[in-house]
Amino acid sequence: MVEHQSRRQFLQFLSSGVAVALSGSLPGCAAPALSAAGGGSIRSLTTNAALKVANNEPIPWQPFSGIDKGAELFVQQDQKFQQILGFGGAFTDAACYELNKLGAKARASVFQELFGARPGTPAGLNLNVCRTCIGASDYSTVAYSYDDGDPDPELKRFSIEHDRQWILPVLRQARQVNPELFLFSTPWSPPGWIKSNNSMLGGSMRPKYMDAYANYFLKFLRAYEAEGVPIQGITVQNEVDTDQDGRMPACTWSQEYEQGFVRDKLAPLLAKEGLKTKIWVIDHNYNLWGRALSELEDDDLRKAVDGIAWHGYLGQPQWMMRVHDAHPDTNMYWTEGGPDYTSKDYATDWSKWSQTFSGVLSNWCRSITVWNLALDQRGQPNIGPFSCGGLVTITDDGGITRSGQYWAMAHYSACIKRGARRIYSSCGIAGISHVAFENPDGELILVVTNAGTEDVEVPLRITGKMAALKLTKNSVNTFAWS
Repeated sequence: MVEHQSRRQFLQFLSSGVAVALSGSLPGCAAPALSAAGGGSIRSLTTNAALKVANNEPIPWQPFSGIDKGAELFVQQDQKFQQILGFGGAFTDAACYELNKLGAKARASVFQELFGARPGTPAGLNLNVCRTCIGASDYSTVAYSYDDGDPDPELKRFSIEHDRQWILPVLRQARQVNPELFLFSTPWSPPGWIKSNNSMLGGSMRPKYMDAYANYFLKFLRAYEAEGVPIQGITVQNEVDTDQDGRMPACTWSQEYEQGFVRDKLAPLLAKEGLKTKIWVIDHNYNLWGRALSELEDDDLRKAVDGIAWHGYLGQPQWMMRVHDAHPDTNMYWTEGGPDYTSKDYATDWSKWSQTFSGVLSNWCRSITVWNLALDQRGQPNIGPFSCGGLVTITDDGGITRSGQYWAMAHYSACIKRGARRIYSSCGIAGISHVAFENPDGELILVVTNAGTEDVEVPLRITGKMAALKLTKNSVNTFAWS
């Protein structure tokens, strides 16, 4: 069960300095660490059963002494991999509805906590790569598109009026807090008349409406831009390989349809209109790595897309490596994964989520965007069949609780900056997950997860130096040094 807190209780809790402060900052991530080269120390943050993103005593470096190879955590700065775009969550209709319900002062505090990190302002999670929905998803107040009704291939009825109620105001406020917010948008379903079953629930694309649907994307991008909410990326379809048994807004796209739509319709239209919106394909689970490989064999399609979008519900993160190895110039993005609010460990599964995030980043993803930013304590609003929870929960009386996923995310989003490079790390100790980065300012960040039931001490080694890292059981730990 998630512990309920009123806002007053939560603010009292924050005043103890143990957690993220709504009007303060994440401890330890805002300033550079002491220089290791000068014999300095390592800053560290810990989340476990007793602490939430809490500062520890500095850890001293020591001269390197012999360690059994493999029985250490080794970081090598000169081996660099993908550049990081950032971290975030989904502004679903449901999430925006919940955030909009908060009073102005409470909403401003939550937005500062989630998106804050500008120089000169209190720091927060620095969420900066977020998803919006093109029409309704399953986490919506109602099923809707921007052109409901009888066939309208000329899109004379097109309107984003629904989004003006709370989605667009929430997006504008988030971008005011974090002007570097990168937004990408995804449809769960085209308008029903475009599909074989004439419904937004389930079904598949009708090829005769491909031109109209490309224009639908264009109209969406132009309409949002006119509202002061430019969109930097789009995916063609949420979860291309399922119609969700007709129980929610969904649409099946065959590989042939997706490939042809992007190559022959969508990409040429956006280029003609002078839009540089990034296009991502697949937007589904790791097990579609074979489809991704096949689509990218099409040279024209590969030139039209910026990357592959992945979900974390089925398969293994390392399967993304197969696609990267074949097409190293194609970017990888992780665009969905969320907790179940009915799970007993919803509020305490930070180690599980940190293991997921480490695996995703270790297999070439440039960003991590989790599912709903906010829902209520019943996982609502929801017009679909799944029992997802929010990154945060907004209770009926305006209280805020935080998921285990939230606490895991804090160790990544608040400390790993846009433009950071993943660097080489290895560890031969069972049960320890890890991933390391070099921030643009040269600061090194190492996130280490101990999902086990025992405290452990792990030797960290860099060139010529070592340090002893103490990892409590079921903990996420961030270490930083320069």
